[in-house]
Amino acid sequence: MSLRSSQAEDFFGSATKIVRIELTRVRGSSPREAGTEMFVSADRLFGTIGGGQLEHIVITKARTMLADGTLETHLDLPLGPEIGQCCGGRVELVLKRMRRSDVDDALGRLRSAENALPHVYVMGAGHVGRAIADLLQHAPVHCVLVDMRKEELAQSNARVDMRLRAIPEVEIFNAPEGSAFIVLTHDHGLDFLLTSAALELGHASYVGMIGSATKRAKLRSWCLSHCDGLEIDQLTCPIGAAGSRDKRPEIIAAFVAAEVLAALTAGDLAAGGREETALLQAAQ
Repeated sequence: MSLRSSQAEDFFGSATKIVRIELTRVRGSSPREAGTEMFVSADRLFGTIGGGQLEHIVITKARTMLADGTLETHLDLPLGPEIGQCCGGRVELVLKRMRRSDVDDALGRLRSAENALPHVYVMGAGHVGRAIADLLQHAPVHCVLVDMRKEELAQSNARVDMRLRAIPEVEIFNAPEGSAFIVLTHDHGLDFLLTSAALELGHASYVGMIGSATKRAKLRSWCLSHCDGLEIDQLTCPIGAAGSRDKRPEIIAAFVAAEVLAALTAGDLAAGGREETALLQAAQ
């Protein structure tokens, strides 16, 4: 079970009275999009509609509903100086007390959303691989930590999908379309094999290999000789090098995780930009 699934099961299993909050309409700039939901009990929260003063107001309203027995409330709130925010948009929300069937439906939606998460394969459970898995367990991805060495996998405490594989490239061949691959094994030859396999898929959202400019050049030469001239233009190597020269595993991991998440959400960002442009044009 993933970290988020565990948190969801714990929240819904421990609370007897819960209010579901849904953003039903967004106009202009907003911290979250329409359809976003969160859940509030008397003393706990699960999910977020964007934080800040908006969330504070809505949580307070939800807990008032729990106290006075109100079943449903609709809110229409400006995201401007009126509530101490500066987004400039406006949101509409529905707050509703949940029945047992509503809880079951919510858990079903969360499970379906989790099953649809993009896969990120961390090919190698060494120091950097484990540090990346530690970060990605909190991200909206299905992180798979793969290694041939049982003792290395055993050192990871991350709540991710751990797979001991004698032939790790099988994971790449069976990966869902649009997956991301981070290659950082204990062996350069294995790195080359796994990286070329990921590039050959033709549908990876991200392929990164730990190393240097020299290692990248050696891989290019190797691919020309052993992979029918496979191009490596889509490869990120070295990984995590854009933001810092610090080579501690935790620092590298932070920048690698940022690279991967940027690649996986690039389409979402583009869609958000188009939506905001359309809203601005409509307002003119």
